[in-house]
Amino acid sequence: MKRLAEIIKPYLQLLRVGNLTFVAILLYVMEKWVATPLLQLEQFGELMPWWILTLLIVSVVGIAAGGYVINDYFDVKIDRINRPDQLIVTQYISKENAMRLSIGLSGVGMVCGLVAAWLLRSSTIAILFAIIPGLLWFYSSSYKRLLIIGNVTIALLSALSPMMIAIANVAQLQLKYSTILPYTTLEHDIYAWVGGFSLFAFLLTWIREIVKDLQDQMGDRELECHSMPIVWGNIVTKIVVTALIVLTTVLIGWFWYSLLPFDHSWQSFSTRYIVLAIIIPLWGALWLLWAAKIPSDYRTCQQVLKLTMFLGMLYSFVLR
Repeated sequence: MKRLAEIIKPYLQLLRVGNLTFVAILLYVMEKWVATPLLQLEQFGELMPWWILTLLIVSVVGIAAGGYVINDYFDVKIDRINRPDQLIVTQYISKENAMRLSIGLSGVGMVCGLVAAWLLRSSTIAILFAIIPGLLWFYSSSYKRLLIIGNVTIALLSALSPMMIAIANVAQLQLKYSTILPYTTLEHDIYAWVGGFSLFAFLLTWIREIVKDLQDQMGDRELECHSMPIVWGNIVTKIVVTALIVLTTVLIGWFWYSLLPFDHSWQSFSTRYIVLAIIIPLWGALWLLWAAKIPSDYRTCQQVLKLTMFLGMLYSFVLR
């Protein structure tokens, strides 16, 4: 049993099981606590059959897992410098097996996604699941080493995960209720509400990727990557992160005040949650960023940003 655990452990680390679990929960929550309540408000009821939701979750998780593996495959030299204690590929798993695993996981994800697209009659979902594995490949092999482009690419891909639920539900509406859909705002509402969470995921992922670049400067500089800290320096990079956090805060405030059908006073649980569970941790991460001196400090900042993203997802329960 101990031997089996030793064999499995490197694969679990390589696949970032915690991150994949978060992605799966995010998709489920977007369906059950955001899209479905909007449908119920308009007397449509739940549209997404459980097997299609399962296919979507498996496809997104499979492609994400394949992306993690191929990222580590191409990052062996950088990781040997930046985090030698966390090096999995070449140390525990051969590059050949890592490549096979990435192709297998991405293939399963793509097939499940294309089947879901066929069941939903959605060409948009089919196109996305056809191109995303390729984008993850090019991101890992080249895009991530380019100034801004690498950070924005992975942020966009992260934001697409919850948007899959919006696209799938709208496809179901168009398939079953095409004649009455023009007389409702349901399509707009689903895209707006799920899109709000996607925008939050985009901005938080972008911020976290920049912080990660600050942490990984040593290896990135050795391999001539053009990350923001290397090209512009630490101070300018931190100013950019500050601007993004200010932008995120402003957008959250606008979303809270303009769109949420709740009491906006401090007595409202919604208001308290946004301030205490999202805004304060976000600005706490900014404080940690400016105080950071060594790679472990930036890692702590990343962990706070991850927590903030998780708490942001949980806000959907408040909406319910």
